[in-house]
Amino acid sequence: QVQLVESGGGLVQAGGSLRLSCAASGRTFSNYAMVWFRQAPGKEREFAAAISWTGGSAYYADSVKGRFTISRDNAKKTVYLQMNSLKPEDTAVYYCAARRWPEVSRRGDEYNYWGQGTQVTVSS
Repeated sequence: QVQLVESGGGLVQAGGSLRLSCAASGRTFSNYAMVWFRQAPGKEREFAAAISWTGGSAYYADSVKGRFTISRDNAKKTVYLQMNSLKPEDTAVYYCAARRWPEVSRRGDEYNYWGQGTQVTVSS
């Protein structure tokens, strides 16, 4: 079992930065691929970024590539999402999720564990 708790969301002006954190419980965090999804009001959940269990591979949605960076610290059982050059269209609830598999997936239904989400609001 893995429990995930996100933090770091908030209100920021366009062009600003935020760093989201997702802290995991459990002893085998390093065995899980991790992902960030986001869901804007009235829209479907969408993939944002993912990282393999070793941290050796990272993947991004085209909409965030070059602005967001995903990373993980397996010793701290935490995954991060550094978000720079934020835009109003980045406004969403951001969720981290985990699956016990070396490699990532962009499909939400392939992740077993989810956090409660953290709100990110970018004002123009």
